[in-house]
Amino acid sequence: MTPVLAFDIETIPDIAGLRTLHSLLDADISDADVAEYAFQRQRQKNGSDFLPHHLHRVVAISCVLRWSDRVHVSTIGQPGDSEARMLETFFALIEKYTPQMVSWNGGGFDLPVLHYRALIHGVTAPRYWDMGDGHYPDSREFKWNNYIGRYHTRHLDLMDLLAMYQPRASAPLDDLAKLAGFPGKLGMDGSKVWSAWQAGAEQEIRDYCETDAANTYLVFLRFQQMRGALDASAYASECQRLRHWLESHADKPHWQAFLAAWPV
Repeated sequence: MTPVLAFDIETIPDIAGLRTLHSLLDADISDADVAEYAFQRQRQKNGSDFLPHHLHRVVAISCVLRWSDRVHVSTIGQPGDSEARMLETFFALIEKYTPQMVSWNGGGFDLPVLHYRALIHGVTAPRYWDMGDGHYPDSREFKWNNYIGRYHTRHLDLMDLLAMYQPRASAPLDDLAKLAGFPGKLGMDGSKVWSAWQAGAEQEIRDYCETDAANTYLVFLRFQQMRGALDASAYASECQRLRHWLESHADKPHWQAFLAAWPV
């Protein structure tokens, strides 16, 4: 089977970048003040404090990797790893497995952020960027199905596809996961990541990101059943495969909570 990589990212304001762009280099100006300055400028522009994609610093990339007869859930690297190292490791996974990537709003947020941040750090990702003109034996296939094309399936943005590419029809992952009987978000959401980061809760952010990746993967399995790629037996088997992995890691509180919210 083609490996599957369901992924999610968490971000905070790029404080160093904001200091550079707005000449806020004085050490007496705190990171919190730099972020608030950027939020205020953004609110003046469009009424929202959501920063442009290139000004998001990636602090967690979580993945569910399904390959061969195995499934594995983890957040890339260790707490304290640099953004560049996380990006390099993420794109190395794509280089190694050439998986089908699965996301929820990955085309609208996650991937553009990863593109800009990889560019800033000089991270190479030839397999990911292959659009039929690469140096791989199967490169020609990527002309018609690559990671970049919105209507291709090598990257499947479930939110975009299910909404028929209509932004007004899109739905939150949390809602869809819960309506489908999956755990959904457990105690944190993206709006709380910056405050959690300021409080030193990097591990909690990583754990939250993992649960979002797991929810994304479960919704993908349900989608595969809906479109006939998995019959009822195969769907149940794939869900059970993930459940077994989570049960083997139930010493971690976020997986205990996830399992408790996922009825058998």
